[in-house]
Amino acid sequence: MRILRAAGRPAMPWSNGGGVTREVAVHPPGAGWDTFAWRVSLADVTRDGPYSPLPGVRRILTVADGAGLELTVDGTARRLTDRCRPFAFPGGAETGSRLLDGPVVNLNVMLREGRAAATVERVRGRRVVEPVRRPAEGPDAVLIVAVEGDTRLRTAGEPEVRLARFDAALLTGPDAAPAEMRTDGTAALIALSAADPARPEG
Repeated sequence: MRILRAAGRPAMPWSNGGGVTREVAVHPPGAGWDTFAWRVSLADVTRDGPYSPLPGVRRILTVADGAGLELTVDGTARRLTDRCRPFAFPGGAETGSRLLDGPVVNLNVMLREGRAAATVERVRGRRVVEPVRRPAEGPDAVLIVAVEGDTRLRTAGEPEVRLARFDAALLTGPDAAPAEMRTDGTAALIALSAADPARPEG
């Protein structure tokens, strides 16, 4: 289990000036925009505007802070006012964003089509996070992001770890132990899998 603290994450300004993005985790590690299989980030959105098109990328957006926003994807408007409820849409679609009542923070999961898949679930209270399994049997990685309040994690034989708001924990590898998660607010549980591009399908 690797702990990814929110403090010190570099802010990358958007080209249109509408906000900044802070990367939480990416696969393969250190991958850039053209080479990632999956990428998870937090974005501070401060004004209305269009999204940059990302053909070949699937996006899952979750409002983590603020009153919400209205996304218009290929002409269809969708109001996202229920905090911590994920919304998936194609990155290549023409997408515009309108803030409903001030700035928001979005949790973004980006998946390269054909190379990665993910599920995003909001968790409250207590949950046992099962160990990461081999790719043929389940997800390659599980990422826990503390969205509201504190989240505490404990694995057998290890001291309890506290995640403050927007801290994260990445569980990878087939030998990872189950983790007991307790939150007094809300956490996002993201199960991620990535295909090996060198491995033929079928």
